[in-house]
Amino acid sequence: MKSNPIISVQDLVKKYSNSSVTALNSINLTIYEGEIVGLLGPNGAGKTTFFSILCGLLVPTKGKVIIDGKQLDKELNLIKKQIGVVPQDVALYPTLTGRENLLFIGRMYGLKGADLKRKVDNALNDFGFNENRNHAVNKYSGGMKRRVNLIAGILHQPKIIFLDEPTVGIDVQSRMAMMEHLKKINLEQKTTIIYTSHYMEQAAQFCDNVAILDEGSILEKGTPKELIKKYNCESLEEVFIQLTGKKIRD
Repeated sequence: MKSNPIISVQDLVKKYSNSSVTALNSINLTIYEGEIVGLLGPNGAGKTTFFSILCGLLVPTKGKVIIDGKQLDKELNLIKKQIGVVPQDVALYPTLTGRENLLFIGRMYGLKGADLKRKVDNALNDFGFNENRNHAVNKYSGGMKRRVNLIAGILHQPKIIFLDEPTVGIDVQSRMAMMEHLKKINLEQKTTIIYTSHYMEQAAQFCDNVAILDEGSILEKGTPKELIKKYNCESLEEVFIQLTGKKIRD
């Protein structure tokens, strides 16, 4: 039996004033508490626009979004306290150490004192930072930056985490560490995770359900196994190609 809906998107439309293309075209999607949902689509499909609206960074042209029982257009400040965002671009101060970045970001979330320091140090331990925690971020490898970027988005233990290509361009070990940690907090804290990726195999293993977007519309949604069976494919990647085509996107 499914838990309660934590995100409800109803007839969501987004049109940009400087473009004739409809970025999002009547999107309807329900995400349940504790689910891991993958938003999959080629470049330009509308994933970033959709994420930006859910995080309160963009205003939709029309439609309704309800997050944790609150209407996005009326209670955004309350919603922001319940969500964590891990952007595709690393959002850290390069001359500060990893630990200094996290202490600063934690204070912006309202964390403080011994509780903040404990959470930062525990997270750094979980992600394999020993003496590296006191090195400047601009000395970190790509994988290390991504791991700190992830910690920054989940430090305040949000009910919902938005992950936009969190593991792009990093080594297998860092990718595995990040995904295993996310799976752990999903299971232990019932954290809802909404996630975009171009790694279809990773999405198939990580996500409870996926929604495949293209040209601003949801083409299909369901569990990876359901979609593989429905389209008589060997993998989620084959389903994705069958639905979105082989044309290269910019």
